[in-house]
Amino acid sequence: MPIDQAATFVSVRIAVLTVSDSRTLADDRSGTTLVERLTAAGHILADRDIVVDDADLIVARLNRWIDDPQVDCIISTGGTGVTGRDVTPEAFARVRDKEIEGFGELFRWLSYAKIGTSTIQSRASAAVARGTYLFALPGSTGAVQDGWDGILATQLDIRHRPCNFVELMPRLRER
Repeated sequence: MPIDQAATFVSVRIAVLTVSDSRTLADDRSGTTLVERLTAAGHILADRDIVVDDADLIVARLNRWIDDPQVDCIISTGGTGVTGRDVTPEAFARVRDKEIEGFGELFRWLSYAKIGTSTIQSRASAAVARGTYLFALPGSTGAVQDGWDGILATQLDIRHRPCNFVELMPRLRER
């Protein structure tokens, strides 16, 4: 997957949302891992928050960031499993305009190489909502690493060829 070194890098303003009933900023390893990776890549941390596993609260937080012109992309970690408290994909469904089906499929394919059939329990997903990208990753640090390193690092780099999410950003609100 080539990077066009002649092209100019464009920083994406990314908000990071951790969905958890038990984490705080002090012990949120997955969120911290994500912040470290995105800033090391040259992107801008637009905001960071932790919200409990409650669909209404997640939707409210997503809507505030989606409506904020200083946020281009939201990456969440946590709440993508199959238990009763895992509601991040349902919250995403309530705000999305378009689902990006291939994201979850590619995430599970990458994850399969590491954790085998256990990847079936992941409901990683992605969408576009009112011109903002949304990516939901599982809550483990390994899953965040897989999602960032295996997909988002290149798709959020405008220099990635043959195509990437960043080059589409100006057209996300087209009708």
